[in-house]
Amino acid sequence: MSPDTVHPIERQYRRAGRHGSGPRMVAEETPVALTFNGVTHAVMMATPSDLEDFAVGFSLNEGIVGALDEIERIEIVEADNGIDLQIRLREDADERLARRRRAMAGPVGCGLCGVESIEEAVKPRAAVDSDFTMPADEITNAVAELTKVQVMNAETGAVHAAGFWSPEEGVVLAREDVGRHNALDKLAGALARVGTDCGQGAVLLTSRVSVEMIQKTAAIGAPIVLAISAPTALAVRTAVQSNITLVAVVRGEDHEIFTHPRRITNGEIADVA
Repeated sequence: MSPDTVHPIERQYRRAGRHGSGPRMVAEETPVALTFNGVTHAVMMATPSDLEDFAVGFSLNEGIVGALDEIERIEIVEADNGIDLQIRLREDADERLARRRRAMAGPVGCGLCGVESIEEAVKPRAAVDSDFTMPADEITNAVAELTKVQVMNAETGAVHAAGFWSPEEGVVLAREDVGRHNALDKLAGALARVGTDCGQGAVLLTSRVSVEMIQKTAAIGAPIVLAISAPTALAVRTAVQSNITLVAVVRGEDHEIFTHPRRITNGEIADVA
């Protein structure tokens, strides 16, 4: 594992009633700025790995670009206290982003605020158009396979993962990060860069499912989400609107289907959403 992403830290511990000391591997966390054509759009606390994937996925998932070819180049610039991802956009994409900034600037220059910010936060993405289905008994296997490729989490126990599963290949790609949103953005970027058909598979998540995770999955174009933890009510409503099948609380052979269950083929559950 890269020394930039995990570090050995000395600590004292108590385990099974016994005291001791020694090193433990911990995950790195660093500020990562996303700068588009010289203007910083956001600063995220992230794991400093797969940063080009992060830049591409964030750009696509946040609607800053509509396609990969609208990004001309990405430069990773290390600073004393963090990393600056300098993303150069094609001229038409930069003009759209500038209009978006102007439209969403508040009356006192506070950036995203007020009604515009609320609407932006909860708006659904375009509905996913896919007739993909998967057998119910594959859900357990898919999530278990994601666990096996979580290299950083195996060392630290402190990072989230997002993966993409297809029936032909299993877990095609997976990305890890201290931030669950970042992990999904990194996955989105990786999938876009290799040209994966995301309409024929499922996104796997090790985290709870908030509305942003559904919005990002819709931007990716995946019809199914399989998550280890539970969803929020807004995430469920957004999954209904986005035509995404949301399967959560996947624990061993158990799981709960919250939306569009027709895509999970076991012959027992009727579509109620």
